[in-house]
Amino acid sequence: MIYKFLLIIVLSLASGRLAAQSNSINEEAFISIGGIEQWVTISGEDKSKPVILFLHGGPGSTMSQYDGAAYGYWKKDFVLVNWDQRGAGRTFGKNAPEVVDEDYWIENPLTVEQMSADGIELSEYLIQHLGQPKITLIGTSWGSILGAKMALARPDLFSAYVGHSQVVDFSGGLALAYGEVTKMAETAKDHESLDLLNLLGPPPYEDAKKEGQLLRIVKKYERQNSIPAPESWWKLKSEYDNEKDATDRYAGDDYSFIHFAGFKKMGIKSMGAEVDFMKDGLIFEIPVYFIQGEEDLLTPSKLTKEYFDLVKAPKKEFILVPGAAHGHNQAVIDAQYKVVKSL
Repeated sequence: MIYKFLLIIVLSLASGRLAAQSNSINEEAFISIGGIEQWVTISGEDKSKPVILFLHGGPGSTMSQYDGAAYGYWKKDFVLVNWDQRGAGRTFGKNAPEVVDEDYWIENPLTVEQMSADGIELSEYLIQHLGQPKITLIGTSWGSILGAKMALARPDLFSAYVGHSQVVDFSGGLALAYGEVTKMAETAKDHESLDLLNLLGPPPYEDAKKEGQLLRIVKKYERQNSIPAPESWWKLKSEYDNEKDATDRYAGDDYSFIHFAGFKKMGIKSMGAEVDFMKDGLIFEIPVYFIQGEEDLLTPSKLTKEYFDLVKAPKKEFILVPGAAHGHNQAVIDAQYKVVKSL
């Protein structure tokens, strides 16, 4: 009798594991979005679980190439979607010519409107493909621009919006960052950085190179005052560890950044300069969560909190993460997980 009882338990556990395995999902493919082929990965241990769409930063800083050390454990509770946005990663490599020059940059502009529309089209596809009523958005930095735009435009598609390192008024935030790092460099007697800051002058800039130089100083001081992510998080999946993918990531990053920052002499408008959610992003129809690094200089908590206080939403929460700067670390991932598990 005891033997039969144990056998039933073993068989039940085995069948449960088989059911879970048969219900898992692991898809990687180019999908037609916005008239071009765009790279999307979908993974989870149970495809009936809630869907999370990650919107990477950069704009060209794709996440699909990493082996899952940061978010891998989420797959037991969620279906995770990573998307190489227009102009980034494998999407860039699929659609760009073999030789990418300045003429290509000029003749193929990126816009916030087009990329937000891409994100909405992808969300509609995911809802239909995965049989889910709604999905959750997590946007980081540049991705927070897309995430907020998408959530404001089509709240019917989303259960919640989670903005990490939320961009509010990019031009205003960059000016605050310039002032803050100047004070920090003065305190540290960092003459190398001060000389460059004085040479650049305060933003806005008409040259993407100048903005890039300021961002390098910002990142330098963020690193000094924050807890970094483990290096293991940035290990490439074997299928992405090749010259073709590396070239596409780097070239896409350059192409995306020059359109984000702008370059007046080439006639390239700045996507970042047109973003100001204080003017057109105050009323959400879905729950909104802002996760903000306390040491974030690029999207400073002062500006994000001012925006948060004005936002109207069915539910909203502002989460300040000590020891975190503009990027990811374990405390940020933990804060994100706590939010999405509570939905």
